[in-house]
Amino acid sequence: MLNRRSFLTSGLASAAAPLFSAPRKPRNVLFIGTDDLNHCLSAYGHPVVRTPNIDRIAAAGVRFDRAYCQFPLCSPSRTSLFTGLAPDTTKVYDLKTHFRENLPNVVTLPQLFQKNGYFAARVGKMYHYGNPGQIGTDGLDDPPSWNQRFNPRGIDKDEEPKLTNHTPKRGVGSSLSFYSSPARDEEHTDGKVAAEIIRLMEENKGRPWFLGAGFYKPHCPYIAPSKYFDMVPMDRVKLIPFEEWEMKIAPKWAYFTVPGNWGLTEKQRLEAMRAYYATILFLDANVGRVLDALKRLKQEQDTTIYFWSDHGYQLGEHGQWMKQTVFEPAARTPLLIAGAGVKAHGQGCPRTVEFLDLYPTAAALAGLKDIPGNLHGASLLPLLDKPTAAWDHPAVTQVQRQKVMGYSLRTERYRYSMWDNGSEGEELYDYSADPREMKNLATDPASAPIKAQLRARLDSILARRRPN
Repeated sequence: MLNRRSFLTSGLASAAAPLFSAPRKPRNVLFIGTDDLNHCLSAYGHPVVRTPNIDRIAAAGVRFDRAYCQFPLCSPSRTSLFTGLAPDTTKVYDLKTHFRENLPNVVTLPQLFQKNGYFAARVGKMYHYGNPGQIGTDGLDDPPSWNQRFNPRGIDKDEEPKLTNHTPKRGVGSSLSFYSSPARDEEHTDGKVAAEIIRLMEENKGRPWFLGAGFYKPHCPYIAPSKYFDMVPMDRVKLIPFEEWEMKIAPKWAYFTVPGNWGLTEKQRLEAMRAYYATILFLDANVGRVLDALKRLKQEQDTTIYFWSDHGYQLGEHGQWMKQTVFEPAARTPLLIAGAGVKAHGQGCPRTVEFLDLYPTAAALAGLKDIPGNLHGASLLPLLDKPTAAWDHPAVTQVQRQKVMGYSLRTERYRYSMWDNGSEGEELYDYSADPREMKNLATDPASAPIKAQLRARLDSILARRRPN
């Protein structure tokens, strides 16, 4: 049995969390990661995309309505999530650097579970993979994190030559391309991820486990079985409003792609959005298969479920597609925590949280020992009991554009962003009046006091998260 203990977090409060009672029985962890998923989910109120299985997770726990990644790019984001350390500590800003080059002895989240007697395994993409190029390989994985790891490869890899590609000058992994596949669900890579996770749950029923279910969708290319395309009528897909003048709202570094919408026609944009939605429906079906198996194995009551995406995803907001901005649609990400140890059910949390919070949360909720004392996040346990509990922890997201670093601080009401410490421009948005980020208040004299307050807070957080 695990002992009662307290743990330290070096987040904003840098204070010891209250004592908690470790569970009498070790709690399994089902860690469901998705790639490039935004809030196009019925759990978040999307009018077109119906995701009944992901909704099941939301109904059994807490839906975080203001959850933010540390870096809107796969590898930096996932690295921060699994190490509990900000990008300026891991020094991972791209898709090539492995965090152990800079932090060879860091204890990752699944490693900590192993040290506490858990079986830890992953299937598919947990750390970074080039998607779809590295499907079927280890990618940029971290072997010490797992007892076992599996790299499925499905028929979708063979179907890539059949893609309709609206951006042929871009690599397939960053293209707006799609294919409605005649193959069955279980023949696709994500179908194989679900099947392998189910097998691992069955084979390890007698011991505590941490299983990373790394789904590859809805990342492009948007390949899914044809029935999911059929479930998204084209006449229900609506374009994101955009005018070219929007490209002048923020400093030039704020934009990932120029010109707006890559010069795509309205029809091409609608087709890309429909295909993206179809892959989300396919993802939801595979999540459902895993949840059904968890129920069949009678492990629902003993398992905590985490559902997340590595970052958000833009579908034309500000003329931008995909990620790599600190605008709200790219920085904000889905996050659901449900099951064993979560007291609140079916509730949304309005508090601002960040991915750095997942490491201390998962460790505390499982009652683990020897939690690292240098983590940058704060445990979300109070919000899992009461989603509206008092909470004063803003989220910090950053992105690198050429050699210019942009940092962004998000509170429940505001976002303040600075480029090259402000020398290359600033942004300030008030979401209570401007949810689409259409009015940059950074140069508004009336907003100077709140901008100064947010800048000071951002500087303070960054100072604590940078190595000495």
